[in-house]
Amino acid sequence: VKYIMGFCTVVCLICSVFVCTFAVGLKDKQDANKALERQRQVLSVAGLVEAGVKPSREETAKLFSANIVSQVVTLSSVEADAEASKAADSFDQQKVKKDPDTSKEAPKNWAGVARVPNQALVFLVVDPADKDRVSRYILPIEGKGLWSTLYGYIALESDTNRIAGLTFYQHGETPGLGGEVDNPKWKRKWPNRLAYGSADKPATWKEPKIKVKKGIAGSPEEDPHQVDGLSGATITSNGVTYLLSFWLGESGFGPYLQKQRAAGGRIQSAAYAPGRVTQ
Repeated sequence: VKYIMGFCTVVCLICSVFVCTFAVGLKDKQDANKALERQRQVLSVAGLVEAGVKPSREETAKLFSANIVSQVVTLSSVEADAEASKAADSFDQQKVKKDPDTSKEAPKNWAGVARVPNQALVFLVVDPADKDRVSRYILPIEGKGLWSTLYGYIALESDTNRIAGLTFYQHGETPGLGGEVDNPKWKRKWPNRLAYGSADKPATWKEPKIKVKKGIAGSPEEDPHQVDGLSGATITSNGVTYLLSFWLGESGFGPYLQKQRAAGGRIQSAAYAPGRVTQ
């Protein structure tokens, strides 16, 4: 018994050393891959690359640098933090959210959001003809589904009301049911829906209206505030509704979007894009 226990201990120690060595040695590469995947997700929901297409590292960097401005926004003041925005590539919103010093407890909500970061990373798609004009806003979103927390992005047009796209890049929902949030066919139903009020008279940022209904929704023109429900996945569908209501509302990005509407889609405060600082 002593021999067996000793042998197991030695094997475990050797394996632990190998795992720790590789984990530490590859951390920089893991961080770089994580940042690359985030850029690809942003480009996809922004409509700059086709869904399901993964451009090369070089193509991704070129597209992102030319079209995207990254901002670290202080949610309480809805102002961009110039210094934090310069290091936007390494900004970890999930880490910020878990730290009591850099986050706050979320008000009671159906989305299951426990804490809200003091600062959030948003992405602005700039107009190629006018680098200071925003054509789309891309916001991080998250909330509880049936089995997991769904993490994704929503893209809004320059009016901050019309939805340009929705994607979820991480979740643990049931494949074929709630997992259909990944289905390109379902994601194509989101563009041109309205997050708030009517196209000519948006409601206030306190009243997001977009939701996933149970059943089949009409076209964006006929039914602008509803999207088809996921068959057999009512709880996941409701989760998407709740998380959008939270992050587009008063406790999330509602005040920020209201300010952007008032600014007429011009970049506010200091923002950072790879290789470019914009005032």
